[in-house]
Formats: sequence, C-alpha cells, structure tokens
Amino acid sequence: MEGIIYNLQTWNPTIQLIAFAVCAAGFGILLYHAGKLASIRDKKEKYDYINLREIDLFWYATVSILTGAAIYVNTLGAGAEPVWFFVRIFVTIMLAIIIGIVVQNLLRFYYPFYIEKRLKKLRFSPRVNPANGNMMKLLGEDEEDVHLDEGMQAEENLHSINYDVWIDEETGYTKIEKYNGHLHALQCPECNYQTYKVKKEELIFAPTNTTEGELAKFYNCAYCGHKSKKIFTVAPLERTTEQPLTTGTHTVAGA
Repeated sequence: MEGIIYNLQTWNPTIQLIAFAVCAAGFGILLYHAGKLASIRDKKEKYDYINLREIDLFWYATVSILTGAAIYVNTLGAGAEPVWFFVRIFVTIMLAIIIGIVVQNLLRFYYPFYIEKRLKKLRFSPRVNPANGNMMKLLGEDEEDVHLDEGMQAEENLHSINYDVWIDEETGYTKIEKYNGHLHALQCPECNYQTYKVKKEELIFAPTNTTEGELAKFYNCAYCGHKSKKIFTVAPLERTTEQPLTTGTHTVAGA
C-alpha cells in the first residue's frame, strides 16, 4: 500500500500538469464561447448560436474545471497516511459530483429564464439592410403572409414554425428569419421552473379552405412531470388568388 502511495507521490508534478491542463481546457471553452459571441454580428446567427450551444458549452467547461480541480487537490499533502489518502480521494470525488449536480440543475432549471430574455431581445432587435445600412421594419402577422409561400404559411398555422419578416421599406429588400414554434421551454404552472415543453401535437380537425381546424398540444414538465393539453385554432387554408407582388430581394435565415 505504502509503495503505491510513494509511486503516486513521485508522479505528483506530472499529475499536477495534467490537472492544470484539464482546468485550462475548461477555461478555454469559456474563452472560446466569449470570443465567438463577440465575433457574431448577425443577430439571428447569434440567436441560433446561443440557443443551440451556450448551455452545453457551460456544462462542458464545468466538468473540465471540476475534474482538473479534483485531480490537483489529490496531489497535495505528500506523505499522507494511506487511509487518509484514499479517504481524500473519495471525499474529493463526492464533492465534485455534488457541485456538478448543482451546476447542472442551475443550467437546466434556472438559467433558461435568463437565456430566454436574451434570445427575445436578439429576436426583436432592429435589423439593418446590409447593402445600404437602412433600418428595417418587422412586419406584423397580417402583413407578412404576402412574403411567405404556402408551405411557410402552413407551418405557421400549425404553430410548428414562426417566421419573422423584416423589410427595408425604401428598397423592398426583405429578410425572413425562421424560428421553431415551440423550441423553448415554458414556465411550468405547477413547479414554476422553465421546463415545460410540447411533447406531442395532434391535429383534431384539419382546416379546409373555408373552415378553421383544431390542433391539440400535449405539454410535459421535465422537472416535476406535470402534464396538460391545450387546444389551438388553426386558420383556414384559403388564400386570395391575386396577391400583390413585392419588389426587391429577400433572404431567408433558418432556425
């Protein structure tokens, strides 16, 4: 047993370097994320990056830093008794796991409140025409349909996709941005955590050219398990046969 302890102690300098490298990897992830955010100028692109990557990157950084710290702590106290050496390893691992669980819960159940506010601000911040610097206008629901094809309108009617249409009124240049209709978790009415998501959609009555349809959404809370069902009205499929033509060009930004 003592031989094992002695061998580990002689490797301490190397193990400490490994610990520093693992910790540095965690901080490197955070620096990469900060640099990436600073380099993205397009608001939709930044929205997608934050939405898809931020929480995962914070979790990877946490795991790296906790792992490196746990390794380093166990290189301290050379000459410790064998029993205390293994007790220290066990206690360090348990503390790292506990801290990791706390951080994971914060990222899953509390941080989404903050991130949702940032995403909403990015989504509705004014857009600028890249060609001439003109400020663009966000069209309302009753104005944007002329810029969406039938498939896009059908997606919006079913609440599966939301499209934001921005237009430069001077030149007619338009930019269409695509957002998932139920991508983000809502606040659960039971536990108040932001963990309430749509798990299934069911079309009860399909809309026709002249009548509305009905869509059922089934919600489930990932934290407390609370479930509910909500009924939504689906707009008729009827479209006018003659729609005004738009001038200028447009781009579509995907989700």
